[in-house]
Amino acid sequence: MASTSETGHAKNVANFEDLISFCTGYGTAYNPSKASIKIPALNTTFTSAKGTLTAINTALPPHTNAVNARDIVFSPLNKLITRINNAVGSSNVSKQVIADAKTITRKLQGKRASDKLPVVTSDPTAPVEESSKSISSSQMSFDNRIENLDKLIQLLASQTGYAPNETDLKVTALTTLLADMRTKNTAAVNAFTPLSNARIARNSVLYATGTVTD
Repeated sequence: MASTSETGHAKNVANFEDLISFCTGYGTAYNPSKASIKIPALNTTFTSAKGTLTAINTALPPHTNAVNARDIVFSPLNKLITRINNAVGSSNVSKQVIADAKTITRKLQGKRASDKLPVVTSDPTAPVEESSKSISSSQMSFDNRIENLDKLIQLLASQTGYAPNETDLKVTALTTLLADMRTKNTAAVNAFTPLSNARIARNSVLYATGTVTD
């Protein structure tokens, strides 16, 4: 049978409040010698614990909004890259440039030039799962995609033969898009810092070794 008990940080704080209530209810019978578990100290810890949860709830929406904004600007990138690749292929540029563009676009879309090959170890006694490991070539992090899009734009900007009719495929539009991606990625990264700090503070109050809630 599945457990019906509630879990989570908020429930832990609520349980701690219940504990304080019980201890208070014992009256003078609850009189520990250790100062950190006396009622005033417990109430101070409880107030701090509630404060850390509030700090997390305050930091969470800006982070969520920043991440959502970044996702929105990055989501159409795969389809856009396919269109750019097609535009390059029909442009008045050399085969070498077309090949270079394809190399970058593959990285932007997380694709490989060839099938993924296993890395065979020199030890014939190695387990199958070990001897068939392969190295990932994915460069799909936001930072890598920004970097590779910049490389693609610089390549296209150097080719006078790349002159698509579609406005959003032109170098100027791509440059604007790249700047927007950088701005939104930085905003998401910066928004995570206060959220991370709030979580660290919560864990310190609730779960650090030696605390009353440990």
